[in-house]
Amino acid sequence: MIKLFLCPGSGNCLKPWLAMSQTRQSFEAVSVDVLAGEQKSPEYLRINPLGVVPYLITADGAGIGESNAMLWYLAEDKPLMPPTAQARAEALQWMFFEQSKLEPFLSPARFFTTILPSEKYAREADIRNWQLAAEPGLHRLEAHLAGRSFVLDCGYSVADIALFGYVHVLEEAGLSLADYPATARWIDTVTATDGFRPLSDLGLSLARAA
Repeated sequence: MIKLFLCPGSGNCLKPWLAMSQTRQSFEAVSVDVLAGEQKSPEYLRINPLGVVPYLITADGAGIGESNAMLWYLAEDKPLMPPTAQARAEALQWMFFEQSKLEPFLSPARFFTTILPSEKYAREADIRNWQLAAEPGLHRLEAHLAGRSFVLDCGYSVADIALFGYVHVLEEAGLSLADYPATARWIDTVTATDGFRPLSDLGLSLARAA
């Protein structure tokens, strides 16, 4: 069985977890308490020497890091995988975009605003810089989503899940969805897809598994 190491509240952890939930793949979810530093423990470093989550162990025992690489692996031969070479290339384009233009800014801004609010005022200048750095990418995504139900013409795919991970919690990073109406509509469309489970369910499922 696939084993997925996760922490609650993480947009990157949501991606493979949601993909497996929506494609009804069996897996074991293993909680890693990042705030307590468990990802740097000797026990976890023996599993993933990079000391980060999420991390996936395949049914064959191979390890896969990087949330979007996990998404790609999990979507193989599933409806989440775009059906043509062109569409798959477009999906990869948006997945690379997410990791370079959005996640590096939305994730830390959200972390110090919502996940670890005790550090919010000490990191106020950093948070503002991250917010400003995220805005060009968010505006590009907004323009792309205008008049679209999903990121790709072929429908709901790994590209949507990759972008959804942190974009859907952008307000927790101190930004406003009111500035991105097409994106807000897309978020509602994604949450209405078959088998969708919200980020809050990830935390609940890890608590039950612990």
